[in-house]
This record gives sequence, C-alpha cells and structure tokens, in this order.
Amino acid sequence: MKQAKNPNANGLYNPNGNAFTDALVDHIERQQLFNNSKTTIMNQKNFEYLRDQVKFTGFGEGLENELKEKMQKQAPQFLLYHQGSFGKDKTISTLHFRKSDQSDMYFFNKYDLALKQENKPETINQTFYLNKEHNITLKEAYNMMNGRAVNKDLTNKEGQVYNAWVQMDFKQTDNNGNYKLKQFHQNYGYDLNSALAKHPVKELGNEQDKTRLLESLQKGNRQSVTFLQNGSEQKHYIEANPQFKSINIYDSNMQRLGSKQSQGESSSVKQDAKKQDQSQSSDDGSPEIPKTSKKRTKRQSQSMS
Repeated sequence: MKQAKNPNANGLYNPNGNAFTDALVDHIERQQLFNNSKTTIMNQKNFEYLRDQVKFTGFGEGLENELKEKMQKQAPQFLLYHQGSFGKDKTISTLHFRKSDQSDMYFFNKYDLALKQENKPETINQTFYLNKEHNITLKEAYNMMNGRAVNKDLTNKEGQVYNAWVQMDFKQTDNNGNYKLKQFHQNYGYDLNSALAKHPVKELGNEQDKTRLLESLQKGNRQSVTFLQNGSEQKHYIEANPQFKSINIYDSNMQRLGSKQSQGESSSVKQDAKKQDQSQSSDDGSPEIPKTSKKRTKRQSQSMS
C-alpha cells in the first residue's frame, strides 16, 4: 500500500535511499539551523548593546522591554519615548533607531530633546547625534540647553580624539533648525583648575572633594560649593565658563554674583567677569535662550540646574 506523502517533508529527500541526495539535504538543514542560531546570537548581542547604550546615555532601564519588542518586529526604523525631570524642568526625548541596509543590525542614531523650563512659556528643542562613544548624555544635553558648557572627548573626521568644551550658541541655528555648537579646544587656553584656584573654594583643600567637583563641572552641572570668606563659610553655586576662562558664581538663592560681590578674586578675574556681564543679557549669567522660532522644526538627567 502506497504511503501518503508527508506535506512537510523536504522535497529533495529520497525515500528509496540516495546517499548523495540525503547527505546534501542534511547539510542544507544543518546550515540553516546554524545560520538561524547565528542570527539569533547576533540579534541578542545587538539588543544588549543598544540596551546598554540607551542606559548609559541617561535614559535608564525603563525602555528595555519596548526596545526588544520593536527590534523583533524588524521594521526599518522605530522610535522610543522618554520623559524626565530635573527639578521643576521637564524633558521629553524621542530616541531614533534605524536598521542597517546591509544586515539585521539596528543603530541608535540620535535623540530629539524637548525642554520645558519652569516659568518659561516656550519649549526649547535640540537634536543630539550619537557615535560609538563620547556621546552627549541626557543630563549633559539638559545642561547645554540651559546655556552651560560640557567638557567632552570628541572625534574628528579623521577618527582622532580631541578634548573640548562644548556649548550651544542660541544666536545661530543650522539648516535643520538645531542651535549651532561652540567649541573651546585645548589650545583655547581654558584651565578649569586655574579658574577655580582664584576663588576661596573650601572643597579644593581636599583631593577627593576637588576631583568630584571638577568632574561635576566638566559635565556642565551648576555645583554647590562652600566659600571661605572673612572667616566664615558661605554656600555658593558655580559653573564652568570656558569662553571667558572663568567660573560663574551664584549665591544660595541662585542670584548671579558680580566681581565685586565674590571675594578672593584677582584683578584679572574681575575684568573677565565685568566683560562677561556686559556681553550676556540674561539675569543668571547664562547665554540668553530666545523664544523658539516658528521656522524651527519642532521635535519631540542630580546637581542643581
């Protein structure tokens, strides 16, 4: 009696026995299993890399499950959304992922950041692009959008790494509506250590505290410090100001202190501060952040801000 043909059987398989054909079929099936296993491993590694990249760029671990789900759908590109807050300021981030044209690998290319500051009606928007390393984190991006400078290792077109302070220029935008970035390279001559040494900062007397202070300022934070003045301690906040080779100083109420108010400064520092006060129009000493232009494309983390 003739057996019914198995509809799921491999069409090349010879039921009467053919060593060559059977070996070929077995080889193809093993190769397919190997390729499928290899793809699964690659996809898992791709997911783990992107998961860590999202985490260390400042978006935490809350997007992990959604990231995996979106990758499994194999769409050419997809978006993830993140909401955050810094004090009373709110941020909405749109993370862009794109699939390679040559493989199943996905890449985290950029994120759009929308910042709504307390007591300011307009939302500020900026796109930050990612590379393999030296990326601007969410907190650093927030600091930059508040007018502060961030110290980063960057890579030029030739692949060479260099260090620079990066700050947004709120007076100029590029063709995509992004604010242009100003860079103050090592040759510019800004030495944060020297700028700090001109002020009676208590934390400079302890090596561990000094290291933490420098790291915080390099990330663009406005950092709380203690000033030793006239035999007493006073709480101040400071931030790096590479453009004028100095630091900005604020009192405990976040009011900018002028050169005459901050004691322990040299005459050259006072001149720099006076020059800076004349060139900046905002009350807190940061570059003025204008209202969002209607022509700009709208796009839609703790130290003191």
